[in-house]
Amino acid sequence: MTHTARDLMETTTRELAPDPHSNPLVPLIARGEADRATLAALALEQRWVIPADRRAFLHLAQRATAEPDAAAYFTALAEGEALAAEHLKAFAAACGVDEARADAYDPLPGCQAYPAYVAWLALNAEPADVVLALTANFSAWGGYCATIAGALRTRYGFTDEACAFFDFFAEPAPALDRTATEAVQKALDEDRLNRKRAHQYGRTLQMYEAMFWSMLRETP
Repeated sequence: MTHTARDLMETTTRELAPDPHSNPLVPLIARGEADRATLAALALEQRWVIPADRRAFLHLAQRATAEPDAAAYFTALAEGEALAAEHLKAFAAACGVDEARADAYDPLPGCQAYPAYVAWLALNAEPADVVLALTANFSAWGGYCATIAGALRTRYGFTDEACAFFDFFAEPAPALDRTATEAVQKALDEDRLNRKRAHQYGRTLQMYEAMFWSMLRETP
């Protein structure tokens, strides 16, 4: 395999890297200045995001049956979301979220725009283009999770179990990265990758990601 796909993925990730000032909430958490209600809202929003993304990834895997590498990538993402949902329970509990509070919670439209767009991609975008777009977005998300995991321990006294949700997304995933690279390379070799469209998808994902954090920051 040539390095064409890897170079493209690295370039796309670098070009779509968010502005350091686009996320107003994670720096507050890093300093221990976000209150528990905001952390609880983060947990509650993720209770909606995770299952929605999982279903979208499963649909993408189904659509990519003729593209084994892309199908494997989306299947692995869906399996990861299922594990993340289990880890999320401990974080939510540490934030004081019980089932009654979760059932009564109304999700914020600005936070749910991201999974809504992922669902749109699952229905409308070419799977290989989505692989490239998601790879760029996940780089920023992983960095946010690493920062939050550290702050929850040092600033808020959360246990390892309560931080596992963020640890999970912050950890490197070399096998997943290899599968993504293989999927992109295959699409390049077969002239199926629309680089411009994938870049547009990635940029929009980053904008919705920024909206997610901004909306949480503004929540009373």
